[in-house]
Amino acid sequence: MALKRGFKQLLAEAERKTVGITAADAQARLGDPDTVFVDIRDVRELEREGMIPGAFHAPRGMLEFWVDPESPYYKAVFTPDKQYILYCAADWRGVLAAATLQEMGFERVLHLAGGYAEWKKAGRPTAPRPQPKDKH
Repeated sequence: MALKRGFKQLLAEAERKTVGITAADAQARLGDPDTVFVDIRDVRELEREGMIPGAFHAPRGMLEFWVDPESPYYKAVFTPDKQYILYCAADWRGVLAAATLQEMGFERVLHLAGGYAEWKKAGRPTAPRPQPKDKH
């Protein structure tokens, strides 16, 4: 079956609409209360590889539901006044997710160029995935 648009075309279209940020520039924003790092990888990737310290985990499959205030799954961390830096392992999902958030109306969205792999390769800080709090 021939697809109308394959993943390479989808990525190219998303890259034209979005802005990437280098690991060095992103690291300079760590700790900035106006910037939210959003890790969109699968939880197994976080457990295996760690994550950027202080990042918020929003699995790619839930992102649209978590950012929409009208969704029953809305997460208050997503407000239009913040700067968001989305990242995944290699930046494919990050680029697509950044384009989606822009289509939804978020204006301050970046994706981490090269993803978490580039972040780690450059020796940037990492942390283990925070453990969920006990509900008892």
